[in-house]
Order: sequence, then C-alpha cells, then structure tokens
Amino acid sequence: MTSVTLKKNYRCVQSLQQFYSGGPYTVSSDGSFIACACNDTITIVDSSNASIKSTIEGDSESVTAIAISPDDKFLFSASHSRQIRVWDLSTLKCLRSWKGHQGPVMAMSCHASGGLLATAGADGKVNVWDVDGGFCTHFFKGHKGVVTSVIFHPDPTRLLLFSGCDDTTVRVWDLTSKKCVATLERHRSTVSTIAVTEDGWTLLSGGRDQVVNLWNLHDYSCTTSIPTNEGIEAVCVIGTATAFASCLQSKKTGDKSAFQFLTVGEHGIVRIWNSHGAVCLFQQASSDVTVSKEDEEEAKRGFTSAVMLPSGQGLLCVTADQEFLFYSAIKSQEGSFQLNLNKRLVGYNEEIVDMKFLGVEEQFLAVATSVEQVRVYDLGSMSCSYVLAGHTDIVLCLDTCTTRSGRTLIVTGSKDNTVRLWDSNSRCCIGVGRGHMGGVGAVAFAKKSHNFFISGSSDLTLKLWSLDDLSDDVNDAFTLKTKAVTAAHDKDINALAVAPNDSLICSGSQDRTARIWKLPDLTPGVVLRGHKRGIWSVEFSPVDQCVITASGDKTIKIWAISDGSCLKTFEGHTSSVFKVQFLTRGAQFVSCGADGLLKLWTVKTNECVATYDQHEDKVWALTVGKKTEMLATGGSDAVINLWHDSTAADKEDAFRKEEESVLKSQELENAVVDADYTKAIHLAFELRRPHKLFELFGALCRSEDAKNQVKAALGVLSMDEYRLLLEYVREWNTKPKLCHIAQFVLLQVFSILSPTEIVETKGVGELLEGLIPYSQRHYSRIDRLERSTFLLDYTLNGMSIVEPEPEPEMGVVDDPKDESLMEVVDQEQEPAGLKKRSSKKRKSHKSNGGNKKMKA
Repeated sequence: MTSVTLKKNYRCVQSLQQFYSGGPYTVSSDGSFIACACNDTITIVDSSNASIKSTIEGDSESVTAIAISPDDKFLFSASHSRQIRVWDLSTLKCLRSWKGHQGPVMAMSCHASGGLLATAGADGKVNVWDVDGGFCTHFFKGHKGVVTSVIFHPDPTRLLLFSGCDDTTVRVWDLTSKKCVATLERHRSTVSTIAVTEDGWTLLSGGRDQVVNLWNLHDYSCTTSIPTNEGIEAVCVIGTATAFASCLQSKKTGDKSAFQFLTVGEHGIVRIWNSHGAVCLFQQASSDVTVSKEDEEEAKRGFTSAVMLPSGQGLLCVTADQEFLFYSAIKSQEGSFQLNLNKRLVGYNEEIVDMKFLGVEEQFLAVATSVEQVRVYDLGSMSCSYVLAGHTDIVLCLDTCTTRSGRTLIVTGSKDNTVRLWDSNSRCCIGVGRGHMGGVGAVAFAKKSHNFFISGSSDLTLKLWSLDDLSDDVNDAFTLKTKAVTAAHDKDINALAVAPNDSLICSGSQDRTARIWKLPDLTPGVVLRGHKRGIWSVEFSPVDQCVITASGDKTIKIWAISDGSCLKTFEGHTSSVFKVQFLTRGAQFVSCGADGLLKLWTVKTNECVATYDQHEDKVWALTVGKKTEMLATGGSDAVINLWHDSTAADKEDAFRKEEESVLKSQELENAVVDADYTKAIHLAFELRRPHKLFELFGALCRSEDAKNQVKAALGVLSMDEYRLLLEYVREWNTKPKLCHIAQFVLLQVFSILSPTEIVETKGVGELLEGLIPYSQRHYSRIDRLERSTFLLDYTLNGMSIVEPEPEPEMGVVDDPKDESLMEVVDQEQEPAGLKKRSSKKRKSHKSNGGNKKMKA
C-alpha cells in the first residue's frame, strides 16, 4: 500500500462574492467591467468572471445613481444623502463632491465630451453640472414628479437633453437657450426609459403603461405608438453595425428610414421590433428569469433594465433578482434569428445551505441557496451556467453523482416535501418523489451502484428511492418509487451518508444521536450516542470501518461501526460544527461551522493542521472534490470560496526562498569583504537580519568618514525600509551597549527624512513611543557621567594628587607691563599656599576638640 502524503495547507484561489444588490449600474466603454451599486458601496466587477476588481466605499447611504465618463477615467455616483461624487477610477479617490438636489438623485448621464454631467432628482429638477468645476451650468424645472431617466443627445454638436418622469411626460431641454423646447405627452403612466436612434432624429420612450412611443425630433410629434402588453423597463436601439442587425437582415423592410429596437419588461422576455409598421420581429419563447411560480407579483417583475454592450458584444439584461444575463445574436441553420444566453452573473446568492461538485472533471458546482432554484456555476468563469427550477419552496439539500454510463445526476430535497431528480446534460427534471410529510433536509446517492438514493425529512422518516426505472435516453419526468421506509429518529434528520460499498447508511439527527442502518431494508444497526447537541453532519471513512460526526456541541467524533464506541474526539471549533468531510484517503478531514472557520485536521495525531478565516458568518456548506480534492465552502455571508491544495506549491516556494536566501547571504559576505557597505546594508534588509545590520553600522561608525558613509547607505532606502530600520533601532536603543550606534543611525535618519515624511510613516507614533523613553534615559546617564567627571577633577586637584599642567618657561621680561603681570600672578599663587596651611591648622583644631570631647 502506497504511503499517503498529508496535506498541510489550502489556499483560497477564487471567491464569488455579493457584488450587486439591485438598482443602478453602468458598463464601461469597452464592456470589460461593470460598476454596480452594492448597498452603500460601489463594486467594480470584471464582466468575464464576476470577480470584484475594486470596491468604492460610499457614505453609508444606499447608492441611487451611477454614470461613467466616456473615457472610463471617472465614475459619478449619488446616494440618498443627495451627495454627488466624482471618483478617479485609477486611484479610487473622491475628487470632489457637492449637493445639488433637494431629494435623492434618481438618474444621471455623462455627455459624450465628458465635460458635462446631467442629474435627475426626485424633486422634479434636472441639473447639468460642469465636471471639472463642480458648479451648475443649467437648472431645469417643470416636471411635476420624480424624474426617472435623463440622457444627452448622442450627437455632441446637438446640445439637447431629454428627461422622463413619473408625471407621464418627456421633456426636451435646449442647453443653448436653457429652456424646455418641447413637452411630449402621450403616456398614461410613468416613463421608465428613453433612447435616441443612431441618426439622432427619433426619440423612443417606454413606460409602465405598456406602450412605446416614437417621436420625431424635427417637430416633436408622435409618429408611432406601439402596444407591448407588458410594462416596459428598457428600450434599446439596435445599431446597424452590430451582430443583432446583421442577423435581422432578412427581416428588414424596404423602408431605409426604418430601424430596429428591442424592449424588455416585467414578463422577462426580450422582444425586437421594427419601427416600420410597428412589427415584432422576434420574441423569446420562454423567459430566462428565474422566479417563484406561485408568487404572481414576483413572476411579473422580470427584467428591470437592459443595455446594448459596446463593440457589438451583445445585449446585457438585468433581472429583479440581481442577475446579469449576457445575450448574443446568432442565426440558426434555417436562417432564423436566435438569441443565445452566453453568461449569467449572479449578483447576490442569498444564504448558501448546500453545494456539491458536478461532473467527472468537477468543473461545475451545484449550489442550493435560500431560493426555489438550484444554480449550477462554471468554475472557470464563475458564471451561472444554468438554473434548475421546479421546486415550489426553498431547496434545503442536494447531492450529485455520475453513473457508469457517464450521465451526471443531481438530487435535491426541498421544503415543499418533495425530492427531485435532475439530468445535468438536458438541464431538466427527470423524476419527482413525493411522500414525505415534512421538509426534506438530507439526501445522498449510492456510492457504488448509483441505482438508489436516500432522503431524510423533518417527518422523522428515512426513504430509500429506487432508480431502476431510470433510462439513459428518457428525459421526461417520472414518479420516483420508494423501496423502503422507516421511522428513524425522534427529531429532524439533518444528515445522511452511504457507505462506500452501499451496504450501510448513517443518519444524524437533532435528537443528538447518529444511527447505522443496513440495506436494502433499512434494518436498524448500532446507535451512536455521546454528543450533547444535535448532529449536523455524518460521513463514512473511505478506508476504515468508522463514521465521523459533527455536532452542535462544538465537537467532532469518530465512531466504530462494529460496536458504536467513540474512538476519537476533536475539539477546536468555538461554535456548532455544521459539516465534516474526509480527505487524503481517510487520513485527514476538514470541518466548518458557525464560527465561520474552516479547519484541516489529521486523524492520527488529533491535530488541527490549519485554520482558515475567509468567511464573515456561519459556514453551512462544504464539499470536497473526489478527483482533485479541491474544497468549496459557502455560508450565511452569501460568499462561495474555492480552495486548492497548496502543500506542494508551498514546499516549492519554501525551497526556492531558502535557495535565494543562501545566494544573498553569500553576496552579503562578499560585500562585507569588499567594504561595499551600501550593498551589504541592502542585502541585510532583504534577508531581515538586524544583527548583521547592526554590525555593518558599527563598522561604519568606526570609520573616519562615518557620517557621510552612513548617509550614503541610507539615502537610497524606501519608506518601508526606513520604517523597518526604525523598528530595529528601537530594539537596539533598549540596550546600553548598543545605544550609541542606535542613536548615531537615528540621527542620520532624521537628517535625511523631512518632518512630513517622518509623520506620514506608517506606525511612527508607536515607534517614537518606544524610542523616546530609552533615549531620555541614555542622555540622563551621559549627563550624570559628565558631571561626575568634573567633581572628580576638582577633588583630585584639591588633594594635590593631580598637579596642574606646568606653565611654559617665560623669557626675560622687558616690558614693565609684563613685570607687573608676573607680580600679580605671584600674589595670586601665594595665598594658595597659605590656604593650604590654614586648612591644616583647622583640621588640627578639630582633631584636638574631638579628643577633648572623648576625654570628657
């Protein structure tokens, strides 16, 4: 038997996070990214894989409007705080902000030149702003309600502005005369969208009155009214150079002035129209929007917005449940127009309750969230490939398998008391199982034969469902049949597992027990007792005769199947443990829980090898790839994280770093030998060797030109290296033996850096707090030493132990002034001898007095 290499580390390689909470969004000029409103923040999302490139923090108020400049350099936003902000997308900094409306800004649009910004407010006003100066250039009033949309004329030379309002009117504003030149009144409800054709002479307006009006901009007359039989949320003009136009070529009429446009609305379908004769050229047969079938209000919400992507990349539609649908136009073999759904980006996933890898290569991930559908994600692009819709209540659990014939199946259990069997290739339901009297909280496929699956419910029963009637060439849904049923537990069943040889089943329940059942008749086996709270997860070992369980009592236990004894107990989680899965052929396992942690354990040593904190809330879902042993986790924070085993990569990185360290160490020694202190200091910084750095500075301080050499070595350091140097100096400064060099280096650092650079250094306050007290102590000690040397000199001179330095011999004094000076010096020296003799007399008097006292 080959030895098993234990895993030591996992690395989070991909993450699918919430990036859109509904509301405003805008697409870049090249379609590479989307700026979305996500509660009170703005997320910049890569449109290819839904990864968040950056996040712009707002002002804690929900974002109400977003626009982007034509060159993609600036982003404009507004929130419920009524603040209009201009952001630099390269630095993500707010360049300027101002308030311009008495109510929230509901829409905004940037002029083709990039110099003007139009804003529409809930106060019925339309303002135009100078982007560079931030001042208002035009102030338009006239609407009697909330202005819902505003756009500039696409031709920069025609200074016209169009606005739609919930007062059922569309107004045309002339920026030159600063007046309203036309009020267009034909709608009977809120005007939700407006657009202008390529030639710039026709205006389209769509409203919730289920009508699209076409307006002639020569005389502002309504030329056509098209009933759509649905509330319109967006109207988009189809450009003549796009793939949509080329695919619709066969459906064009002879009228050269005719144009095509598309509409989306509450029914969730895309329809394409021809302006000549108001003919519907194309209509989707079914909606790609996933909503609850029972909730009629939800079913009518459909699309909330749509935009034609630049450079002929297709159509982007946004749904009411925060999904971005990317469509492209294709021609069928018969030559008919078809709309192909290329990609689906999910902006918000709700709470993730279960997930499983899908397919032989495990390139897909089936995810159950707090909705009625199961979303299947492509792990390459992190986009939602398709949605499995059929349950009438939220899906609580799922499992996947691949049959011997290569067919990939998915089984789901729902709160609607049913189980459903799905085929991933046809993406449809092929079987429905009814019979449970409560929500189905756990399902599991057979591991070996794949001819049955089991389900556990809140009705306290287990059901064994047969797949013998399943045919590989039939995709029609049939009624699943049960082979065995048993009353299993006293409380809800939370988890199920099938043994690798399909001979046993293990069930875990809220009644704090796990039970072993023998197949095919669900005969009761041993009962596993010992947990103090409900059991959330069970799993059979792939190699040993044991079962692992995870419980709400914060522990994980391994049990012997033969007698139900507890073999091992693992403690480490600080809250309930929700999922546990074996790894490395049963030698390790991973667990997750309500503490938001993912933990990697080794069974033999009872050791927690690694802990990962990548979630902000409870981690409900955990799955392990059978082939790649890749991990996927999801939880209450609506985040999906993918984890790859990085043990081998980390080992290679450690070996490479060690090799680089050896080479740099040799370079450092060579630089020291060559007295190249500048290079040596840089290498010591790279190698993080403070002791070697101290030795280098010590050698520099002992050199003749120490000051200049130290300045030369420090002058080329970066600010991060200066901060690291200050940390080293702080440590050296605490020791009296090292403080002299520390103070010398500190002096040179402060002479090189300006006060502004010192203040802006990260963590400088903490560094100075560690430097100042010890520096004061060192200087106080030096001051005391200096003063003590003066006292010593005075004492020794007074005791005639240290003679004063002899005066140099003087020549013959010719100048009478010099003679008088010498006399003065002699007079000053003579009393000194007298003072010495008098002091001796005083000492003798004192000694005599002391003797008299002693005699007395």
